[in-house]
Amino acid sequence: MTDPLADAPFEAASVLAARAPGFKPKMAIILGSGLSGFAAEITNGQTIDYADLPGFPMPSVEGHVGKLHLGYVGGLPVACLQGRKHYYEGRGLGAMTPAIRALKLAGVETLLVTNATGSLRPDVLPGRVVLINDHINLLPGTPLVGPNDARFGPRFFSMANAYDAELGAQLSNLAVGLNIDLATGVYLATPGPNFETAAEIRMMARLGADLVGMSSVPEVIVARHCAMKVAALSVVTNLAEGLTQEELSHEHTLKHASVGAVDLTRLIKAFAQSLAG
Repeated sequence: MTDPLADAPFEAASVLAARAPGFKPKMAIILGSGLSGFAAEITNGQTIDYADLPGFPMPSVEGHVGKLHLGYVGGLPVACLQGRKHYYEGRGLGAMTPAIRALKLAGVETLLVTNATGSLRPDVLPGRVVLINDHINLLPGTPLVGPNDARFGPRFFSMANAYDAELGAQLSNLAVGLNIDLATGVYLATPGPNFETAAEIRMMARLGADLVGMSSVPEVIVARHCAMKVAALSVVTNLAEGLTQEELSHEHTLKHASVGAVDLTRLIKAFAQSLAG
């Protein structure tokens, strides 16, 4: 069966080339829930609605605007996605695939994923920024099930070093210089949209998870398939169910994401500047 969106990345890349002639982003940044304010840090840029980019899915969740920003952060040309489509929104696990591939075609070499997460560790509290060093996929599959598009990558590919160790070390060193108490951990992805039960959280901790969320893993898989380097940062918005008496909600997520967004912004700006050389 032919994928109706198979050529959408090429069409979207053509739109980007027409709207920003000669602009070649080196890094793409995906902004998670409550983190969309980072887009204001982009200079000398322009904004394109997802609706104008073939294959870019319009998010339906509060805190995910659905705009692509092209411009500079710390002297580095970037493409910043202000919002993502989640599996629970009903477009499947491949909703973000055309967008990631379009950015690859536009010249992106590095993908920086951000998200808001729950912490499974009582020592990693809301407002803390965490460097993701690996993931556990409890989503119902991967975005690459179905015919392989060899224009982007092979049928079978390794997920070793999925979260690039060199980029992670760079972020860790930058955090020390910025006096940011950066934690490190494993991210576990669930389908959502409900939060997890206390029993599920105990299971996840035994599996080796430090963080739990409802996004990011599909994007990382697609990026690695097309040979992008990946780094990922989480902002902790709550302790997971069973570790706190606080009732979890999306409003709660957005509120606490804004606290960690301050350190996240500082770290991303320094990271971009370091990549710009």
